[in-house]
Amino acid sequence: MSITNSPGSTATADIRWQTGETEHTAHWHSEGGWPAPRRVVVVDDTLTADAAYRMAKSGTGLLWQGDFQNARQLLTAMARRVDRHRRTPATDLRAAFEAGRTEALRRARLLGLVLVQLDTDHTLSLRRAPDVRQAADEAYGPGTAPVVLSLRELLGVIGAHEWRTKGVPVPALGASIHPHYGVFSPVRGEYLDLIATAPLPATGLAFDIGTGSGVIAAMLAQRGFDRVVATDMEHRALACARENLQRLGYADRVEIMHADLFPAGRADLVVCNPPWLPASAATSTDAAVYDPESRMLRGFLAGLAGHLTDNGEGWLILSNLAELLGLRSRGALLDLIDDAGLAVIARLDIRPTHRKLADTADPLHAARTAEVTSLWRLRRA
Repeated sequence: MSITNSPGSTATADIRWQTGETEHTAHWHSEGGWPAPRRVVVVDDTLTADAAYRMAKSGTGLLWQGDFQNARQLLTAMARRVDRHRRTPATDLRAAFEAGRTEALRRARLLGLVLVQLDTDHTLSLRRAPDVRQAADEAYGPGTAPVVLSLRELLGVIGAHEWRTKGVPVPALGASIHPHYGVFSPVRGEYLDLIATAPLPATGLAFDIGTGSGVIAAMLAQRGFDRVVATDMEHRALACARENLQRLGYADRVEIMHADLFPAGRADLVVCNPPWLPASAATSTDAAVYDPESRMLRGFLAGLAGHLTDNGEGWLILSNLAELLGLRSRGALLDLIDDAGLAVIARLDIRPTHRKLADTADPLHAARTAEVTSLWRLRRA
């Protein structure tokens, strides 16, 4: 049976459903900020993918109470149906990008309507379900009450736990980084090769702005800086960076600080690898890639001169993908640099080698094959 939730339900509201004459309530959780579905029905292994797809299109939440592995198969089958209804790709790169973001949003919303419930201790009480308690504790903290969330999000939590356990090898560092849930994983390593080889202005104090997993801070410590201050706004990132730097043996030289961009003072080197695309995030996993209105890029450039020593340098790590997609021109970037009282003293370039380069069906393939990642070496003008 089903029950209708309040239209004002939010990502922190309760969600209700009914079995027989019994009404159930749990906390609703969505990392992407999705509101709780207004209508929820209890479903199991008898539900077909076609029926699930139709109900999801109507906005109905499907609370799964069958076999866990069958739920995963249902999600895969629904994804195929969602993808079959994609619109004809645009030929213009910018239009193709915007259409892709719209489709990603629609896909996330529809697939996010397959729901599961975690008990108070984060137990997933479904047949053939894995033990997700540690993964959920790592992502959300200790459980305090039953919670309902999308199966798709839970699978992301499980995958993040596996990456955190195994680690991501970083050849430029000669070690592995262990990313936490919600923290960008350094799976694309070309920008790290640039950081490993760029000439250093000095090796006293360095700032790592938006440290994320702490990988850049670790590389700066490895390259011989006496002290590194690494900042981030996200508490998950701060915890992740602390753990990685402790594991790598650099905790005595790297200070992790909660700050919006810069810490106080001036440094010999200030490094920032902001999200590369000036667009709004369509899903909760997009924040490391999309920088709405170039907020972080603009903030870094505007404040850089005031945080450099006399001979200090700022290193801006940025892909030209935004330029290739028509989202930001090279001239606009140079104007931001000039307006901030900065001068470009050199630019180091490298081409990416990620798997998407081989996907000729990707509507953005032409842009990806022309993409270049650059390390811009900046000084006060």
